[in-house]
Amino acid sequence: MAVVPYKDKDTSKREQVAEMFDSISPKYDLLNHVLSGGIDILWRKRAIRELKPYAPKTILDIATGTGDFALEALALKPKKIIGVDISEGMLSIGREKMKKRGVDSVIDLRTGDSERLPFADNEFDAVIVSFGVRNFENLLKGLTDMHRVTRPGGVCVVLEFSNPRQFPFKQLYSFYSRTILPLIGRVVSKDASAYTYLPESVQAFPDGPDFLRIYEAAGFTTTKWIPLTFGVASIYIGHKQA
Repeated sequence: MAVVPYKDKDTSKREQVAEMFDSISPKYDLLNHVLSGGIDILWRKRAIRELKPYAPKTILDIATGTGDFALEALALKPKKIIGVDISEGMLSIGREKMKKRGVDSVIDLRTGDSERLPFADNEFDAVIVSFGVRNFENLLKGLTDMHRVTRPGGVCVVLEFSNPRQFPFKQLYSFYSRTILPLIGRVVSKDASAYTYLPESVQAFPDGPDFLRIYEAAGFTTTKWIPLTFGVASIYIGHKQA
């Protein structure tokens, strides 16, 4: 059974995730940095560094939210970054951010469904996503569509939360994510469900080698898993055969 933000509603996971992010969008960036102690910024920088050898000129940032990962990708000096997200609330904040930074000619944020991407086959040198794939309604379908729009010889980089496996980090993270995180999230965002959903969705997510198996089933080859910060997050790299 799918983990959803609002258990009392019978709408699809996709609709509930869009509603949740619309609800928390005004406080999303602040909460992200507070709840991770700012380390999410370092995780994004590390993930983008993995792309440097490929020098991608066209990048698709899926589940872009307010565009933080797209902004980090500017370090690669691409010609174009397109960010897609199902939450118009998140995108509107992201577009303002791009305008203020004067990068809206390079970064284009659009409404789009991660599992039905509105792009042609083989369109992007690189496809990236941070903290978004665990919100997919159908993970394999979403990853398969990401593979479709990646050009042959292109690369996909996924940054996602994962579950620490070693004592004592496993126990400490479990306590933090189930007790402290929902409390702070509820106080700041006023949406109790959103920050209860976060640890539940991480717990249910097939991370590590399990994710690599699904990644490969979607068509990606030469896959790699890089755990970060004692396994709290992970980078997954996959290639589309040339």
